[in-house]
Amino acid sequence: MSVTASYLAYLVSSVCCIMALRGLSGPNTANNGLRFGIAGMALAILTTLALHEVQSYGLIILGIAVGGGIGAVIAKKIEMTALPQLVAAFHSLVGLAAVLIAGAAFSNPEAYNIGTPGDIHPGSLIEMSLGVAIGAVTFTGSIIAFGKLQGIIPGAPVVFPGQHPLNATLGAVLLGLIVLLCSTGSPFLFWAIVVLALALGILMIIPIGGADMPVIVSMLNSYSGWAAAGIGFTLHNNLLIIVGALVGSSGAILSYIMCKGMNRSFFNVILGGFGGEAAGGAAAAAASDRPVKIGSAEDAAFILKNASSVIIVPGYGMAVAQAQHALREMCDLLKEEGVKVRYAIHPVAGRMPGHMNVLLAEASVPYDEVQELEEINRDFAQTDVAFVIGANDITNPAAKKDPSSPIYGMPILDVESAGTTLFVKRSLGSGYAGIDNELFFYDNTMMLLGDAKAMCEGIIKALEQ
Repeated sequence: MSVTASYLAYLVSSVCCIMALRGLSGPNTANNGLRFGIAGMALAILTTLALHEVQSYGLIILGIAVGGGIGAVIAKKIEMTALPQLVAAFHSLVGLAAVLIAGAAFSNPEAYNIGTPGDIHPGSLIEMSLGVAIGAVTFTGSIIAFGKLQGIIPGAPVVFPGQHPLNATLGAVLLGLIVLLCSTGSPFLFWAIVVLALALGILMIIPIGGADMPVIVSMLNSYSGWAAAGIGFTLHNNLLIIVGALVGSSGAILSYIMCKGMNRSFFNVILGGFGGEAAGGAAAAAASDRPVKIGSAEDAAFILKNASSVIIVPGYGMAVAQAQHALREMCDLLKEEGVKVRYAIHPVAGRMPGHMNVLLAEASVPYDEVQELEEINRDFAQTDVAFVIGANDITNPAAKKDPSSPIYGMPILDVESAGTTLFVKRSLGSGYAGIDNELFFYDNTMMLLGDAKAMCEGIIKALEQ
């Protein structure tokens, strides 16, 4: 394939990727967005295979077969609740790929037309050093995020004295090493950057608690994009540069949206992550001493059936229980009774951006019934029943009323304004922020304690009877 033809094919592939992002911005166009993305990547792979620089196809085909096979198996077996950690794991692979490519280019620059050993072009050294630094931070940071999401590493923040000054010092040293590498081309400095960036990735993510995980997932997504873009310069590959920049910028914008949804700045998240599973036991113990109204599936069915409007508020507990299908069946029965049913989605519900939307789409919930916080929040005051299933921090009134609370100022769904709040939760324990939810003890709140799926199925039986 000629150079002109490859540039044109890469341009078409880049446009497909842009169309994919545009399509994925809304549920009604998401399928077309996926098709554009698949078409763009397929074209990019075929174009790369057709380049005259490719001398042997054996290892390439083997790599595609192995990687494609593993990806197909994972895609078929992965549970929807495990998507956040899957995304984090994939981000780590992008970071690792950036490190390995940069290492190969630094060790054998002649193969990449960027100079000779000890005399690499200054521009290429800048690109490589930035790409390898971002890639290494992405690799280890994503592994830590995967461990926290999977439960291998405790979800609570891991902090120690002098942590932030240490991270700041390491960051400054890392920048200094990059400057020295670009002026000297020293192999020792290159690998020192790799080691230091790997350590910094770990130290940056371990102090971040479970409540901030949606921001971290989108942030690591941005890092992986910038790492790919940096390596695109090293490989002289326009497609990697364009797509990497798209992923990097879109991930950064998404991180901003997530931070706005939590009323936290990006630096608040990095420097002072809050919340984790460790605080749940103490909070539950404290909560058990306070009066709370506890109901059954039959009580909930009676209240729901006699309502004229119901707003469903899903959270990660729904995902863990895989209750979305039973929830949709319950809502279908309510709609047959003439009840108006809608779903309210908080921007940081679940453990990754859009987590609840994906789960509801999997259960074939109509898109027009699913609304974001800004669209529906004022409607709670005119709603008979708010049905909270597995959510916690995103409904906690402390965000509006308690200046000392770590979630103070975070926009929440105003479920307490509804006539009745039915709250499905396994226990009275805290959420990822590690604080009590005052909503549990409100007069118009009825707690439905137990597994979310079993509770929905119990409500369905009661409705049918």
